[in-house]
Amino acid sequence: MALLYNDSWAPIAGEKHPWALGRKASEVWSDIWAIIEPQLTRVMETGEGFSVTDQMLPMKRGGRVQRTHWDYSFAPIFDETGQKVLGIFNQGNETTARISAERALRASEQRLEYALGAANTVGTWDWDVPENRVTADTRFAQLYGVDPKLASEGAPIEEFFRNIHPEDVHSAEEAIARSMETGEGFSAEYRLMQPDGSLSWVAAHGRPTLAPDGTCLRFPGVSFDITELKRSEALLRESESRFRAITNSIDQMIWSTRPDGFHDYYNQRWYDFTGVPEGSTDGEEWNGMFHPDDQERAWSVWRHCLATGEPYHIEYRLRHRSGTYRWVLGRAQAVRDEKGEITRWFGTCTDIQDIVDAREVLAQSREKLEQAVRDRTDELMRAEEQLRQVQKMEAIGQLTGGIAHDFNNMLAVILGGLNLMERRLARGDTDLGRYIEGAKDGALRASALTQRLLAFSRRQPLEPKVIEPNRLVSGMTELLVRTLGEHIEVETVLAAGSWAVNADVSQLENAILNLAVNARDAMPGGGKLTIESANSYLADDYAKDHDLPPGQYALIAVSDTGSGMPPDVIAKAFDPFFTTKDVGKGSGLGLSQVFGFVRQSGGHVKIYSEVGHGTTVKVYLPRYYGKAQADHTQATAGLQKGSERETILVVEDDERVRSFSTEALRELGYRVMEASNGAAALEMLEGAEPALLFTDVVMPGMSGPDLAKKAIQKLPALKVLFTTGYTRNAIVHNGVLDAGTQLLQKPFSIEQLAAKVRSVLDS
Repeated sequence: MALLYNDSWAPIAGEKHPWALGRKASEVWSDIWAIIEPQLTRVMETGEGFSVTDQMLPMKRGGRVQRTHWDYSFAPIFDETGQKVLGIFNQGNETTARISAERALRASEQRLEYALGAANTVGTWDWDVPENRVTADTRFAQLYGVDPKLASEGAPIEEFFRNIHPEDVHSAEEAIARSMETGEGFSAEYRLMQPDGSLSWVAAHGRPTLAPDGTCLRFPGVSFDITELKRSEALLRESESRFRAITNSIDQMIWSTRPDGFHDYYNQRWYDFTGVPEGSTDGEEWNGMFHPDDQERAWSVWRHCLATGEPYHIEYRLRHRSGTYRWVLGRAQAVRDEKGEITRWFGTCTDIQDIVDAREVLAQSREKLEQAVRDRTDELMRAEEQLRQVQKMEAIGQLTGGIAHDFNNMLAVILGGLNLMERRLARGDTDLGRYIEGAKDGALRASALTQRLLAFSRRQPLEPKVIEPNRLVSGMTELLVRTLGEHIEVETVLAAGSWAVNADVSQLENAILNLAVNARDAMPGGGKLTIESANSYLADDYAKDHDLPPGQYALIAVSDTGSGMPPDVIAKAFDPFFTTKDVGKGSGLGLSQVFGFVRQSGGHVKIYSEVGHGTTVKVYLPRYYGKAQADHTQATAGLQKGSERETILVVEDDERVRSFSTEALRELGYRVMEASNGAAALEMLEGAEPALLFTDVVMPGMSGPDLAKKAIQKLPALKVLFTTGYTRNAIVHNGVLDAGTQLLQKPFSIEQLAAKVRSVLDS
């Protein structure tokens, strides 16, 4: 199909005229052929013309591809019979300028709307320089901490400089002086100190009026409150830093472009592979890195993807830093906004030279081929391991971010309370109760967070007991009614003859309470909470899909009539620190704790939810084949004390923890001996007969279990209580304490210490 045109159409060909006259259309319009060829073919085959408006065509102009827009039509040209299409008549009009103008107008309107909407962040001033009187509006006065009435009547410039941060005063004065001397515009950014001790940022702009002799007469201007902008910039820098850290930790070469295909980002792996200076392959310079035989093919595919939005997928040879060319796999995906328009392209380059070499090996002997397959398998396994490591690091990043957020809040409470106590004690003030309570509350919350993390990671030491689900749920009903409030109706539906389970009572109660509190939060306007028990059987296929043994399970289900969850939220519900609640209204560990405890107990948990209709969480625990035993434990009010007739040997390598334990036990009335390691403790046993050995589990030289074994050989009647902050050790197997083992988890309060010691001594 040859291209013929008149003088009026020649501007459309642009810099290709007159070369384009008489040449093939596919040759002239190779850069947009992927778009117009199907259109031309349709006209030739059907004999039906058509027209398009504002069609985007990526044309090469001035040596680079530009996004142009066109209104054009294609009409068939028939032979004398009117049956056969001999050619196509084209009329076209470029609309790029209009489209650009419309976009510029929309951007201008948006800026105007922003400026009008930001009126409450803008203050104006007018400085009468000879009289040194500054009159300003209310917003300006508030920004600078000046009485609005005084500012409206006029005040010296010094009144407005009082609250500028001392480090910024000099630069602001220099900028003002320079503007007053030259008559040029004034522009500066600086910090203002607020009455509450915080800092705000302002951007000040103005232009002086000078007399003929150069004297400054007036100096009007405006100040913008840019505090939020500065915060956003800091967050953006932090986000960009995290993005670069993540992309630079991946072995693949990663790149990104603007919507028009302009390359503006490469990760460090790209520069490590190619050995070129940073920034040298921005824009279209990347094509020069390809093998000369691959450049046109790579460009053609890339232009097609830019025009159609289709994913980019191609293999080509890329110049390595060694000077050789290696085969790589290029992939890219368009990122679209809510309107479906492309905002960016993100792509990767993967070194596949080994794969290409493997293809050549196919022509070799069977023995060499098998060896090549084995080598390739090892490489793929390493690649898969690297991918798993990347995914693991992403999960660790989410986890550590959540931990840091919550622990920092708790440590702030503890350190703040201690600092205030220190200051008050220095003044002789002993009214410290609320600071002590605050610090204790922060420490207890930190301890609870640790326990939740252990539950999620299935590292908590469980003390399973035989439980009848119906009895446990019935015993919790009153607590749930009080906890959830009057606007939540609580109903229990308990199946007759429900099977017993062997699980940790306190952890199961916490799991049910967590589910109930989540249900309450999903019903802010009130609703109904239902707790059901039932007997269930997990079939082979279902059990296999969820990595469970098939068989009989006791079921406890917690249902609500709340807002429900969409599928994407359900998929993340058990992830640590994932929450849909507002900041400060949930740690995001409740469901992950439930999941960790249930899985550690050999069970299964499943969420069923429908948006607008509520949620049901089903907990399956393995059936226990036996009878439940009565619980004879009795609660004791207050601290449970001892006497000096009862001696306790405390063994702890951490001096601060040992000091707290010994002082606490003496406070409780016991006689206390202390040792920093197992060897010293055994020496003390030569001339003493303590009633209880209270020892850390993990210690240098001799572990707690080894010490206990040797101590009992000397004193068979000696009772042992272990303590530890780390549970994967000799006294815990598969998450369950060894039979007969007594453990007090760190950190512990004096009340917990008193109760546990008394319990062990009296057992």
